[in-house]
Amino acid sequence: MQAKTSPKQSAAAKDDAKTLKQTRRRLSVMSDNKLIEGMDGVNLETEAAPETSDGNNAGFIINSYGGYSKKGYAPYNPKKKNQDALVMAEDPKTRSLLLAVLDGHGEDGDKVAQFIKGKLANNLFKHRDFATDIKAAFIDVIAKIESELLRDMSIETDFSGSTFTAAVIRGNMCTTANVGDSRSTIGYRNAAGGITAMPLTIDHKPDLPLEKARIEAKGGRVFAVEYDDGVDGPPRVWLGHMDVPGLAMSRSLGDAVAHSAGVSSEPEFNEYEFNAGHEDLILVMASDGLWEFMSDQEVMDIAVLTTEPRYAVDKLISEANERWMREEQVIDDTTVAVAFLGDFMVNQSTSDAK
Repeated sequence: MQAKTSPKQSAAAKDDAKTLKQTRRRLSVMSDNKLIEGMDGVNLETEAAPETSDGNNAGFIINSYGGYSKKGYAPYNPKKKNQDALVMAEDPKTRSLLLAVLDGHGEDGDKVAQFIKGKLANNLFKHRDFATDIKAAFIDVIAKIESELLRDMSIETDFSGSTFTAAVIRGNMCTTANVGDSRSTIGYRNAAGGITAMPLTIDHKPDLPLEKARIEAKGGRVFAVEYDDGVDGPPRVWLGHMDVPGLAMSRSLGDAVAHSAGVSSEPEFNEYEFNAGHEDLILVMASDGLWEFMSDQEVMDIAVLTTEPRYAVDKLISEANERWMREEQVIDDTTVAVAFLGDFMVNQSTSDAK
């Protein structure tokens, strides 16, 4: 809800406008996009681990999981649509759990994210290599989905796209695939009995040496815009001869113009074995609406004090939203998925959850 302006506040109008201009550039590459009201229909629920046909889930590392995608808030755009999307799907045949977070951007970022969401699980689970080579299946499926996306004339993809972070958990292994600056992080029990956070993916930012080298080799440029207030924005990707598109990540799906400047849609993989040398407790996957003002360790410190994934999701989104309002007076779309591992909180009563 937007606050009313009193006569005493009129003198600060210019400062307020300046502040909104600054925050607007953080939330969207193209700040004057026309967005439509809407919201992802993911429920804040906790699910049990995948089961076999006989109803047995023994031996599966995930004991429960939950997620939610919440629309942000921008006073300059009351019809803003949630451009994030969340995938939580199980494949009984391979006893696999797929979790994926997408963060769209640009005029049709919401359509891009929903397009990928609608095809990802089904295509991945049916892929001929999924049972034996998860990475090969991911590479093929992502490439095909993006190709279909770029051919869809109903979606503007020259300046619209989405990040993508996904994890397939099967047995005691977690395979992550990451494109862009959404993130997956694990929390394990440390020697002091607390929790230590460790990222499983790397945020693909344009100023990372290898990312920047690839972009420049393709004729693109990487630099941050210095605004009138003297504050630099984040490093962005630009064409060699024009100051577009200004993408704040070095990898994405869609974004045809940015790809001509060296932005890549190739996923970066990490294979992680749970409980290898320490006791893993919590997996958190989220769009940068969570990570913008919260570190991996802060996120895990909050999640470990909850007794169910859905309560962890709720507390993390609430804390992230409070920090956005405190720092920027806007709130980015925030999507969070949480999985509890092993015996963590298995026998804890839900009456103590909140």
